[in-house]
Amino acid sequence: MKKWVYLFNTEVTEGSKQDRNLLGGKGANLAEMAILGLNVPSGLTISTEACIEFYNYNKELPADIWQQTLEGVKKIEGHTQKTFGGTTSPLLFSVRSGARVSMPGMMDTVLNLGLNDETVKALAIESGDERFAYDSYRRFIQMYSNVVLGMKGHLLESLLEDLKEARSLQDDTALSSADLQELVGIYKETILQELGHTFPQDPYKQLENAVKAVFNSWNNSRAIKYREMNHFRHDWGTAVNIQMMVFGNLGSDCATGVAFTRDPSTGDKRFFGEYLVNAQGEDVVAGIRTPNPINSLSKNESNKNLKTLEEVMPRVYKELCTVYQKLEHHYRDMQDIEFTIERGKLYLLQTRNGKRTTKAALKIALAMHKENLITKEEAVLRIDPEELNQLLHPQFDPKSSKTLLGTALPASPGAAVGRMALTSAEAQKMSSEGSKVILVRQETCPDDIHGMAASQGILTARGGMTSHAAVVARGMGKPCVAGLSGLFIEMSTKTVRFGSSTFKEGDFISLDGALGHIYEGEVSLMEASLNEDFTTFMKMVDEIRTVKVRTNADNEVDAKMALRFGAEGIGLCRTEHMFFDPERVLAVREMIFAHHQEGRRQALAKILPFQQSDFQQLFSVMEGLPVNIRLLDPPLHEFLPYSLQEKEELASYLKIDLGAVEERIKSLHEFNPM
Repeated sequence: MKKWVYLFNTEVTEGSKQDRNLLGGKGANLAEMAILGLNVPSGLTISTEACIEFYNYNKELPADIWQQTLEGVKKIEGHTQKTFGGTTSPLLFSVRSGARVSMPGMMDTVLNLGLNDETVKALAIESGDERFAYDSYRRFIQMYSNVVLGMKGHLLESLLEDLKEARSLQDDTALSSADLQELVGIYKETILQELGHTFPQDPYKQLENAVKAVFNSWNNSRAIKYREMNHFRHDWGTAVNIQMMVFGNLGSDCATGVAFTRDPSTGDKRFFGEYLVNAQGEDVVAGIRTPNPINSLSKNESNKNLKTLEEVMPRVYKELCTVYQKLEHHYRDMQDIEFTIERGKLYLLQTRNGKRTTKAALKIALAMHKENLITKEEAVLRIDPEELNQLLHPQFDPKSSKTLLGTALPASPGAAVGRMALTSAEAQKMSSEGSKVILVRQETCPDDIHGMAASQGILTARGGMTSHAAVVARGMGKPCVAGLSGLFIEMSTKTVRFGSSTFKEGDFISLDGALGHIYEGEVSLMEASLNEDFTTFMKMVDEIRTVKVRTNADNEVDAKMALRFGAEGIGLCRTEHMFFDPERVLAVREMIFAHHQEGRRQALAKILPFQQSDFQQLFSVMEGLPVNIRLLDPPLHEFLPYSLQEKEELASYLKIDLGAVEERIKSLHEFNPM
């Protein structure tokens, strides 16, 4: 029988980091961490091949895949001394996706799976905390109903908000055990009314449907869009990771967090991250609460007064430092680590190569080469050539006047100017109509991927440096400012308030993702300047490359820019591009409309000095490097006016009828098959 399911724990591990294509990135790294002796919660991975088989079976789980999954569950029970669905020592699972490449937030996750009306009582006894047990149950019902049953997330979320309002409470954590038990009952009644059936109580049915839901999420719209944007193949499939739940929300000696072994925005060599006491992992990335810094180096304006993990749990922090150093040295790359602390015990839930800005990627690659962790060739291959465009992000002109509306977290660098769009749908619409857009949200979620892609930058009212908006924006190379506490969005009136200033959807704002600043209106942008790391990196590339590089350039400015980037000549100078300046194009139009040779010669005599000067400037700038010039033979209609006003101005200049201008334009029109 073909093997579909692979175990991982501190005793038996089937697989390693070499099996990324089979186990997905998450599954392969969980197996690798287990091999390294790190404290990984016991679990199993259903392979990416099983996902492909699932689709071959019309989105049903073949019997042998499910049978191997059940056998794996039994082995996890033996290792953990807990029972799935048991009324004593209940075993609960997280069910997560894991493709071979990182796709943060694009696919689905279910936590606390295995809870029902009986096991929740057992969890209350086991933990000694009834409130925790029912908080876990309501979280599970919310997540399962959305991911597996297909209910809109806001339906149950609004019931939670209603209950808090009725109790005059602001935070979820202020709800009592009785409140949460009441909420669970309301949730189940709502599900019955909305879907026509009760919430499933059989843990094995919950598990089977959750596995199917994760496989199905491989082809949800946001995952497809993300793969298209990143040029990933659609036939890879995702693995499913079923792992024993560990709880960061059992009390003050529990926490959950995300950490990076180096700064993902700047590349600086500093351990960087955020955590929340008494919380589950989803709380950190959702941006519902402001996360604490793990150490003093992770402090920023929003969390500078909050206690660090190093202060609150010094022993665990020291252990986490040992772990991060071990993982970075083992993987020889900057790592993004997810961890949970349950009653003072550290568990590692994931490690992966961390997403980073291109600026950070350059600094990290150069530093790791200098530290002898990677070779020169490896350092060069760490940088995607397409991502070098991020270094050319425009910045705000320091001389331009600015009206500061607020300062929040500099989640992804670069500057952006655009009209505010309050939904992803509106961002797409405004972008399709030719407007530059800034997506403004309370917090983004995976469903916002299309709107984020259509926007110049992203601004959120909630979330930290590891929130969904921050991570995805960095991956896209878009500026992002996150966690602006003074930002209030009123969807009913489509207005946005920055402190005491109110604006409408469609008004312009400007973002500085490097500083975390938001400015009123349109601030002037200017070209980015190349930094020392870029120059050092490109010199390293020059030592390895085997081809020469020339540029497309049609003027002195472009030629100088090309030389700055190391071009060794002009591969193509398109002479027709030299004539679109308003003064020049008028002479070209005069030549086109001339009815005899003498008229054409007179018009060309006006053009000649322009072109002669351009060529002299190009040759002077290139200082003897080769320049290829393509002579002028363009479709003539490209030089002719389109708007009525321009046609009228041309008719007046040439002293001819408007009708003659339009007739000439029509007669010269060419169809371009490209």
